[in-house]
Amino acid sequence: MAMDNSAVAADIERYLKQHETKSLLRFITCGSVDDGKSTLIGRLLYESKMLFEDQLAAIEADSAKWGTQGRDIDFALLVDGLSAEREQGITIDVAYRYFSTERRKFIVADTPGHEQYTRNMVTGASTADVAVVLVDARRGILTQTRRHSFLVSLIGIRKVVLAVNKMDLVGYSEEVYGRIVDEYREFARHLHLDEVTAIPLSALRGDNMVEPGDRTPWYHGPTLLGYLETVDPGARQQAPEAFRLPVQWVNRPNLDFRGFAGTVASGSVKPGDRVRVQPSGRESRVARIVTADGDLPVAVAGQSVTLTLTDEIDISRGNVISRADAPAEVADQFEATLVWMAEEPMFPGRAYLLKIGTETVTATITQPKYKLNVNTLEHLAARKLDLNEIGVCNIALDRVIAFDPYAANRETGGFILIDRLTNHTIGAGMLHFALRRAHNIHLQHLDVDKAARATLKGQTPCVLWFTGLSGAGKSTIANLVEKRLLAMGRHTYLLDGDNVRHGLNKDLGFSDTDRVENVRRVGEVARLMVDAGLIVLTAFISPFRAERALARSLLAEGEFLEIHVDTPLDVAESRDVKGLYRKARRGELRNFTGIDSPYEVPESPALRVNTADCSAEQAADLVLALLQERGLIR
Repeated sequence: MAMDNSAVAADIERYLKQHETKSLLRFITCGSVDDGKSTLIGRLLYESKMLFEDQLAAIEADSAKWGTQGRDIDFALLVDGLSAEREQGITIDVAYRYFSTERRKFIVADTPGHEQYTRNMVTGASTADVAVVLVDARRGILTQTRRHSFLVSLIGIRKVVLAVNKMDLVGYSEEVYGRIVDEYREFARHLHLDEVTAIPLSALRGDNMVEPGDRTPWYHGPTLLGYLETVDPGARQQAPEAFRLPVQWVNRPNLDFRGFAGTVASGSVKPGDRVRVQPSGRESRVARIVTADGDLPVAVAGQSVTLTLTDEIDISRGNVISRADAPAEVADQFEATLVWMAEEPMFPGRAYLLKIGTETVTATITQPKYKLNVNTLEHLAARKLDLNEIGVCNIALDRVIAFDPYAANRETGGFILIDRLTNHTIGAGMLHFALRRAHNIHLQHLDVDKAARATLKGQTPCVLWFTGLSGAGKSTIANLVEKRLLAMGRHTYLLDGDNVRHGLNKDLGFSDTDRVENVRRVGEVARLMVDAGLIVLTAFISPFRAERALARSLLAEGEFLEIHVDTPLDVAESRDVKGLYRKARRGELRNFTGIDSPYEVPESPALRVNTADCSAEQAADLVLALLQERGLIR
């Protein structure tokens, strides 16, 4: 009995050792909806003997309930786990599956084919070494096939399998297969996808999946599994000398230990190596490489470690530790390719959160240089990016960061954009290079500062940001407040929406994009005026919360007071001194707030006044009382 147990233990150890030494390949399946991606992965899992008996029994039951293949097993159900996916027969989320063969371990991401889920495809592709692009032999190359192929090239995947699926439905026609392959290779050539391996398949019937298919005697290339077992993924690996460790956490368990924890993004490091901390540029040497299992002689890409340095250097989360002789770049302005993933368009000038590695900063996107037509690859003029559109833009950050061009290092060159209000991921991008002006333009130190100017005027500078519908009474109230502040000897300036559009913003219209830029410019001017020591009043509709939040972020804590002139639409429309509502109702004035353009109500303003219930004079009294309450006037 003891011998049997030892033999079993030896077999287990041998099995585990074998798996330790196997290489790992990450790949994705992508393409248009109903091209058979989930079926293909299900077939691979089935053929690689990675299913237990209870799983087979469950999938047979599920096939009877949800399947689309009659009495046959519907392999797609092995991957489509969400009830909505099973009911509709589509993939919505990214489904990851692990399987292995005698030669290699695999992690496969089944990505959705529907256009509205393109963002999920980008997520799946971000860590992949190989892309399997499926094409339904009946339908050929579609727009989504081209879009996914473009994203594959954009993300940096260079090894592509063109899996021409459902060959059984076209009679295994060599002519159909050849036509699709020729069309795809011509498109791929423009994307610099030079390593395309085409395979005719029937994922449902198993042809050329694991064994060569008898029904395609004209095909003499590899099977899909044969290709995946032998392909070399090394082309996507970062050059080993470019060490990068984004700092995730400063590890300080006691007074005698201070280490910097993170995952090695690329390259390797060992004790004694000279490193540079960026963006500060300070240098030191690695003292120890600490892990839970003890110190290491060397750390390589993918390992989570804590580094200690020989010198005391100020390092925080988001900094990047690089090799001193091959450091990352630092900048705060870039050109980047951006994939937009949100239902709401990308508006130039709006502030978003940008997350790159472990660092999160505020980013503003300029007007796109161009967007790409994924069918023709031509560059098109654009003022914004809509859902699933891809464009090239300039991006400005609120502070410098360490980075590498995405083409050199995807870990330190790729980023996501996050909505500041909802925390939703709304875009993904790849940095190309730092703009020259990012290195040539610097803040000039001035001896006379805001405090000195405010002291001279004997007041506390701030911004009173009046927001509300057209006709609510913003300008009337702001004008009354300014007159009373002037009578008190205060130094003020009123920025009125209509007045500003006669000069500073006369080049802007009333589209959502122009409204964003209108408020962005006013916010910057208001910040300069506060720096001059003034009490600034702004009277603008400013319909979007994001832009009001941006204006607030430009100022110090307590300097921005949002005042919502909360007048019901019917009351504001009944006033209509300028006749704008009547024009909007007749369709003569487009993008009018409250009629065919939204107004996002402030969630927690410093003051809310309803001019339907009080006069302008009473509203002005409330504003002055607020200033006194906050200690801004006496």
